Amino acid sequence: MRVVITSATVNEWVGINEKMNALYAGDSSRLQVSFHKSGVGILATTFSLSKLIVEIQPDLIIQVGIAGAFNEKLLGKVVLIEEEFLGDLGVEEDNRFKDAFDMKLENANEFPFRKKGLANPWLEKYNLLELAKVTSVTVNEVSTRRERILQLQKKYVADIESMEGAALHYVGLQTNTPFIQIRAVSNVVGERDKSKWQVNDALAHLTNTILQLLDRLYKLK
Repeated sequence: MRVVITSATVNEWVGINEKMNALYAGDSSRLQVSFHKSGVGILATTFSLSKLIVEIQPDLIIQVGIAGAFNEKLLGKVVLIEEEFLGDLGVEEDNRFKDAFDMKLENANEFPFRKKGLANPWLEKYNLLELAKVTSVTVNEVSTRRERILQLQKKYVADIESMEGAALHYVGLQTNTPFIQIRAVSNVVGERDKSKWQVNDALAHLTNTILQLLDRLYKLK
């Protein structure tokens, strides 16, 4: 099984790489793990993952990273993304955000979308640790305005926000490449005082979670 662990930055998976069972980095026919940096944002991630899939044809892509939560109760937790929404493809007018589906530029139920969302169909098979499943919204510009934050949370009933998740879901669905997205919540969306962020703790929890997942994947028949 060929597994690729990807993230926007190396820092988000370097701990996994350092602590991972050396067996998985070798020529084991059961589990071969490699690492990939996609770059930041939807554009870079869509291109780099598309290129990766063509060149490597992985059996599973695991996107890892930190994220901000709309609900502070998720702070410090590691979660699995069940469904992604595009949060900034559209127009803001009359104090409302109208996405491409509202504007009739895209069909909300035309593959790979379903009711505007990009749902992951591989969760039942690969959520081996039974992580809590949440909904995410992806934006290229991190949300800081309270009005915008409430807007996104209400419109998409989102639990967390990231900058690359929807790219993974879109490319995975379009190419029929199994994927899962696992995020550790480091901060509350809109909090710009980084002294209040829990980045180190979030990365430590994320690393431990992925190490456990790899061990489970190795035993998977």
